[in-house]
Amino acid sequence: MSGGEILAVAMIATVCALLLVGYPVALTLAGVSLGFAAIGTATGVMAFSLMGALPERIFGIMTNEVLLAIPLFIFMGVMLERSRIAEELLETMARLFGALPGGLGLSVIVVGVLLAAAKGVVGATTVTMGLIVLPTMLRHGYDRALAAGTVAATATLAQIFPPATVLVLLGDQLSNSYQAAQLAQGNFAPRTVSVADLFAGAIVPGLVLVAFYMLYLVAVAIFRPDKSPPVKPDPTAPHGLALIARLLVVLIAPIALILAVLGSILGGIATPTEAASVGAVGAILLAAYRAGLTGLLMPVMTRTTQITSMIFLILIGATLFSLVFRGLGGDRMIERALLDLPGGVAGATLAVMAALFLLGFVMDAFEIIFVVVPIVAPALLKMPGVDPVWLGIMMAVNLQTSYMHPPLGTTLFYLRGVAPPEITTRDIYLGIIPFVLIQLVMLVALWFLPGLATALPHRLYGV
Repeated sequence: MSGGEILAVAMIATVCALLLVGYPVALTLAGVSLGFAAIGTATGVMAFSLMGALPERIFGIMTNEVLLAIPLFIFMGVMLERSRIAEELLETMARLFGALPGGLGLSVIVVGVLLAAAKGVVGATTVTMGLIVLPTMLRHGYDRALAAGTVAATATLAQIFPPATVLVLLGDQLSNSYQAAQLAQGNFAPRTVSVADLFAGAIVPGLVLVAFYMLYLVAVAIFRPDKSPPVKPDPTAPHGLALIARLLVVLIAPIALILAVLGSILGGIATPTEAASVGAVGAILLAAYRAGLTGLLMPVMTRTTQITSMIFLILIGATLFSLVFRGLGGDRMIERALLDLPGGVAGATLAVMAALFLLGFVMDAFEIIFVVVPIVAPALLKMPGVDPVWLGIMMAVNLQTSYMHPPLGTTLFYLRGVAPPEITTRDIYLGIIPFVLIQLVMLVALWFLPGLATALPHRLYGV
């Protein structure tokens, strides 16, 4: 191992240590990178002139049309958080299925899927469902751990279901990595993988994951009915055709928004950025119809700006980190390490998946996408038989677990902040264990059945 590669390993270790201590992610990435760039220059293993490429890279980030979808999707999610879609959906779905054991839990998952597809932001979905769903489930006698786990797992579907913000960022990083891998192999007319490809690839795995969640809740209802009792009927509530008509009314708005955004992307009518603008306008109209915009627009804009600034600041810090890491020769070291692993392509892919899962305990999905994916993805995509869409969906499902990993899983923090007092941190941690295991089963299914991720995009776009 050369001196530069030793510094590259030390740089990764330093970043992880500082993140565990609690330093801000973006500032840690940038500060450590500058420090090791200085050390590399002083020891002669890196030319500091390489840093001259940083302004151009930052300019590329800020003018990237794909990344422009991020603030628009975030705005859409925050705006929808202020409307009463979730309350009305849950109330109606609970009346429809709640009379069955476990029916309320199944209703929660259905509502969560619709919210995930409409919002695309895990934090907004977690807060909304935590405030609305958890008290309802507890009031009807649900086990505390089961209720907390169901809400947390369902909220993380906002990461895998289009138009997930994570898929947009992952698609952008994989697109760059795929082109870099092909150029390194002498292909100067490289194929591309787009955000739309990942959106299409995520739909079937997302639905299969939902089916696994539902099967688990059905099993709990059968074998432990005391944990998910039926909802007591309300004689004053609508029944029969009146209930079905009410369900159709509350479903129209979220389904129309989902079709407008996702349908336009998959149908090739609009780019993800264009579709995001349609979704943002649709969310404004929906919120105005439900609650009016008085006193609403400014808080939504403020929250959107905060989240967007956080994401882009991390991205800029990660860009500096990646530049210095490559300058120290870390990319070549990673590529050699993956090629030297036993098992060839399968061994290298398994090692990366295991590393992403373990990193989820100390880093969130955004940090992993910005820091780790640009390092390992080019090496994997140079290997024969690695489909970029399949790799992207495998990473997305894997990173979904990072939202529920203790101690730093952001979903756990969001849920802890809005959960009723009787829900303890222990309840939340115990409740998410079965759902993390289900997500690992989903990874195994994708490993042996890659067509789950590739069949739809191949059919739609021929990629």
